[in-house]
Amino acid sequence: MCICSYFYCHMHQIFTTPFSVIQYFASICGVEGKSADHGAGLDEQLVQCNPVLEAFGNAKTIKNDNSSRFGKFIRIHFGAQGKIHSADIERYLLEKARVTYQNPEERSFHIFYQMLKGMSQAELDECLLTNQPANYALLSNGDVIVDSLCDPELFAETKQCMSILKFTPELQMKIFKFTAGILHLGNTTLKSNKRDEGCTVDDSQWIDKACHMFGINAVEMTKALIKPRIKVGSEYVHKGQNADQVKYSIGALCKSIFEKIFTLVLHMCNETLETKLRKNFFIGVLDIAGFEIFDFNSFEQLCINLTNEKIQQFFNHHMFTLEQEEYRKEGIKWDFIDFGLDLEPTIELIERVS
Repeated sequence: MCICSYFYCHMHQIFTTPFSVIQYFASICGVEGKSADHGAGLDEQLVQCNPVLEAFGNAKTIKNDNSSRFGKFIRIHFGAQGKIHSADIERYLLEKARVTYQNPEERSFHIFYQMLKGMSQAELDECLLTNQPANYALLSNGDVIVDSLCDPELFAETKQCMSILKFTPELQMKIFKFTAGILHLGNTTLKSNKRDEGCTVDDSQWIDKACHMFGINAVEMTKALIKPRIKVGSEYVHKGQNADQVKYSIGALCKSIFEKIFTLVLHMCNETLETKLRKNFFIGVLDIAGFEIFDFNSFEQLCINLTNEKIQQFFNHHMFTLEQEEYRKEGIKWDFIDFGLDLEPTIELIERVS
């Protein structure tokens, strides 16, 4: 059985529908066994995945203060007696482009703001951060105030949930350091060389800070960005890059690192939710990223909207077209429902292979 979570997000409204469904199943079905850690059972651990994944995978958009910027498929596995035995979460299409660019009045992923606003001074110092989002180029709109979100409280909740999910304090700090390193790396400025088309780092403090967070050598990192080593034929050579090329490389690196952080967080959630108990059947909850239309739409948003529209077509076909056809065959008097604009031609245009 699969439940598809599909709904329209009204302005500034926060939805937790998928995990509300999960919370319902957890409350009525119960679980086998009880975890000794923090007194939390599998049912509570399953529900506590939500704040953690929202911190790293949700963001404020123009239409929704807590828009999911990734898709997920949650399987709740049951035993023969109907008790929850385990669960796992599979994710799709994280909107990595949001790490380096946000439309006006929008924010990047929640975790960046939660850290800057919710960390203690000692934690900020350890991550070499200030508490001002405007100090970081990747948070392009600065400190966007969201009335419905209290970042300090949400950061405390994120840390508490990570502890329940068996993230050790050391692992939590490593995750936060790598996240901070992305902000530092994004502040790197470059200046072009006068003698050639190459460039140099204008202020090395940001790469130094980023590399300190990543635990790597700053000199080697700078060299790899400015003059990457590439293979030409059977030999390796160093290729000089101009400022635009290096900036693009830095942006790609920031997005890749954040995706790996998100993958690690999800892996830890799944590891905690896994048990050795027998899995007889499961109920799946599909939650896809939010359909939205902006003045500037990224490729990721196009893919998100296409996915939403394909699921809408599936819903329309099974809930309206086929069902109403059955009514017609059985001679039932029925006012046929017009379910709006059919965008199947648009889907075919995008998916068509020339």
